Amino acid sequence: MAAAAAAAAGPVLWRRLLGLLPGRPGLAALLGRLSDRLGRNRDRRRRRSPWLLLAPLLSPAVPQVTSPPCCLCPEGVHRFQWIRNLVPEFGVSSSHVRVLASPAEFFELMKGQIKVAKRRVVMASLYLGTGPLEQELVDCLENTLEKSLQAKFPSDLKVSILLDFTRGSRGRKNSRTMLLPLLQRFPEQVRVSLFHTPNLRGLLRLLIPERFNETIGLQHIKVYLFDNNIILSGANLSDSYFTNRQDRYVFLQDCPEIADFFTELVDAVGDVSLQLQGDDTVQVVEGMVHPYKGDRAAYCRAANKRVMDVINSARARQQVLHAQTFHGDSLLTQEDAAAAGDRRPAPDTWIYPLIQMKPFEIQIDEIVTETLLTEAERGAKIYLTTGYFNLTQAYMDLVLGTRAEYQILLASPEVNGFFGAKGVAGAIPAAYVHIERQFYREVCSLGQQERVQLQEYWRRGWTFHAKGLWLYLAGSSLPCLTLIGSPNFGYRSVHRDLEAQIAIVTESRALQQQLHQEQEQLYLRSGVVSSSTFEQPSRQVKLWVKMVTPLIKNFF
Repeated sequence: MAAAAAAAAGPVLWRRLLGLLPGRPGLAALLGRLSDRLGRNRDRRRRRSPWLLLAPLLSPAVPQVTSPPCCLCPEGVHRFQWIRNLVPEFGVSSSHVRVLASPAEFFELMKGQIKVAKRRVVMASLYLGTGPLEQELVDCLENTLEKSLQAKFPSDLKVSILLDFTRGSRGRKNSRTMLLPLLQRFPEQVRVSLFHTPNLRGLLRLLIPERFNETIGLQHIKVYLFDNNIILSGANLSDSYFTNRQDRYVFLQDCPEIADFFTELVDAVGDVSLQLQGDDTVQVVEGMVHPYKGDRAAYCRAANKRVMDVINSARARQQVLHAQTFHGDSLLTQEDAAAAGDRRPAPDTWIYPLIQMKPFEIQIDEIVTETLLTEAERGAKIYLTTGYFNLTQAYMDLVLGTRAEYQILLASPEVNGFFGAKGVAGAIPAAYVHIERQFYREVCSLGQQERVQLQEYWRRGWTFHAKGLWLYLAGSSLPCLTLIGSPNFGYRSVHRDLEAQIAIVTESRALQQQLHQEQEQLYLRSGVVSSSTFEQPSRQVKLWVKMVTPLIKNFF
């Protein structure tokens, strides 16, 4: 009964599939056809079960509410509600969501939010740079902390910063040295956590040099939170991300439940990370397994439990809130809610946090992304962008084997973040060209050039780091869903790093127009890839790069 109820609330495809559970004669044939369709050129080293695509329905079902659905929240309010079977669902008004356009806007907004923060500042990033703009950000934090102590009624302002250990420790002047003055001056208010992947340990940790050790796994989540306001982005805390490195950014205003969730998530990852001390040493949280000295399996189990407890408890809270708000016996009227101080309008937008931490066996983002690509119907359009075009085999199979139209935006070699880098890193843009050319040839060999288009972003003096997707349903000129956050859709994002993004589903035409305008502005600076693109002198890839790319593509 629970499975049938979940299917009724889910998309049409899953209702059809769920009707063919084991014991039904059509199951083998259906899954066989699905497997054949998605299996072109599948990586033989990593076969994927089509059962993975059933995960949204095979997960524990959302408790069913027996009360009649209300007009504000009908059970089938939108087709993506199956995501709440995996993660908490946050309903908000679209007036609380603002899409940012530029690095400068992102930087100024962060500084402004830090200056007025009263209760909490939570910042998760890969690293903090060491230039004057980054110092300006640290100075904002210091001034706000100082004011919190000098106020007539001192606040309990807390600052929590989560960075990656290897990237944040690179060089003599690094993220750690930038933050030490804050730790030393405000030891009771500032916490700096440095995540160290459990996969970098033993002899491997001793032998791999600085910079190269970052290929094993990273803390890659980008969340910037100020009281009840949150910026979700793919941008790091570094000068180029504040000036001329194009990314994506969304600002969620006055969203306390979402702010609480991401605060708890960063706290959870922080608890399984190394804690920076005022003397630049690091310590493990008391009672926690050491990430690279302790037992790896025990550490990963503890980390999985810590993070999943946050996801599951938030999901349970939101279910209770949903039931009380829309289906409870004592449903408040709008007048009662206003009298109680709750003047928030009914939601027309839903936020779903998608977490991917494969080292801890947490694969929510991967499941949701694959399901979205699988279910996109004929006539739907998906605009997908990544600064590093290196899709997993599963994502490539879905793009090539499903029916929606795709326009994939990627960085031209000149705006790739590694362009002009010294040493081996300088060859990485050429490796991406090689991967792009192989994928383009596959598109052409399948006669899919009209349905799947590649476009390259180019802007003089800029680099490109935007990632995410926009989904336009068949017949619609505006997107109803976007994914925005840290994942790049590549092997690293799925298997090595800690990632987080949000799915935004909206019925608001105004917010849909914001998202559409964001997509258009990015794609306007691009050119369509054709066979002549790879004949340009700048696209000639050296033989050694072609030979090495298959061996190293899972590390960048």
